[in-house]
Amino acid sequence: MSEDDGDFSAFASARWGPMVRSAIVLGCTVDQAHDLVQSTLMRCYIKWAKVQRADNRDAYVYRVLLNCYRDSRRRHWWGERPTDTLPDAGVADTADGVAVADAIHRAMRDLSHDHREVVVLRYYAQMTEAQTAQFLGTSLGTVKSRHSRAMAKLAVSPHLSDISEGHLS
Repeated sequence: MSEDDGDFSAFASARWGPMVRSAIVLGCTVDQAHDLVQSTLMRCYIKWAKVQRADNRDAYVYRVLLNCYRDSRRRHWWGERPTDTLPDAGVADTADGVAVADAIHRAMRDLSHDHREVVVLRYYAQMTEAQTAQFLGTSLGTVKSRHSRAMAKLAVSPHLSDISEGHLS
């Protein structure tokens, strides 16, 4: 063990208790406080030469402690969380939704570009017929006829037959 290792070891041993208590006062549980102090001391060990040159070692180490604490609070862990109640065993089946979306996509591809634009603007963008006409730079009558033809073609689309007959639940 080198002289620096011995110096660090003595420093860490002397400061362990006060640092753990400080972490608890910051809001950590005892276990979190131990982890926080260990992380702090690991960072300080890596930069021990810099810590030794500091005017106030304790102030330097406590700054590292606060930085580690803040870093730990910024992290959001979305993994498992203990709970007293179990979630519902049922898992939603998304296959039907995917099948419907695919059928609609294939049916829309069969429409002409002009008809597809009108359907998208009317139903997806929820524009009125007048707004759609203004947006496309065409007359209201043109929008109405394109819409009527597009809906007629979609009504007989083989891609949508399973949906309209209720085969998908």
